Amino acid sequence: MFVRSLNNESQLLRKIAEGDQHAFKIIYDYHRRAVYARAIFLLKSEVLAEEVLQEVMLKLWQSAGKLTDETNLGAYLTTLTRNRSFQILRRRVLEAKTEIELRKDWTESHNETEEGILLADTQKILADGIALLPPQQKMVYELCRVDGLKYEQAAQSMNLSVETVKSYMKLALRSLRSYMKSHTDLAAILIILKII
Repeated sequence: MFVRSLNNESQLLRKIAEGDQHAFKIIYDYHRRAVYARAIFLLKSEVLAEEVLQEVMLKLWQSAGKLTDETNLGAYLTTLTRNRSFQILRRRVLEAKTEIELRKDWTESHNETEEGILLADTQKILADGIALLPPQQKMVYELCRVDGLKYEQAAQSMNLSVETVKSYMKLALRSLRSYMKSHTDLAAILIILKII
C-alpha cells in the first residue's frame, strides 16, 4: 500500500501540527483511497473500512506534530490501518465467541427448565392415567415398562400366556395414549411418547 509521498509532505505535516485544516485535507485526499482499500481488503466491510479510515486520519491529525521529516507517511498510515483493522477483527471474533456462548448457555438453561417442568407435569398425568387402567393392564404395564421385564418374564410372573400379556400391553398403551392426548398439549405428547 506504500503510496509515493507528496513533494511537500513534511511541510504539510508541520502545518497540520499547527492546526491547518487545509494542509490536512490535502494529505487526507491524497492518502484516503489507499487507507480505505487496505482496510476493506482486511475487513471485507465497507462500513468498517470507513470507520478505520476515519480513525486513522484522526490519529494522523492528533500525532502530526510527533512525526519527523524522515517519516514515510505512506508506511505510517499502512501500519495504522493494519493495526486498527486487526483490532476490529479480534474484537469481532471475541464478540462472536461471546455471543455463541451466551446463546448456548441461555438455550440450554431455558430448555432444561422448560422441559423439566413439562416432563414433571407429563409424568404426573401419565401416573394418573396408569392408575385408571384395569388391574391386569396396569400390572402388565408396570412390569414391562416400569420394572423393565420382557413379555415372557411378565407372563411367567403373572401366570399368563405371552400373547395375553402382549394384548394387555396393547390395550394399556392405547388407553394411556388416549388419556394423554385429552390431558396434555402437543409438546407434552411428544415427550410422553418417549416415555410410553
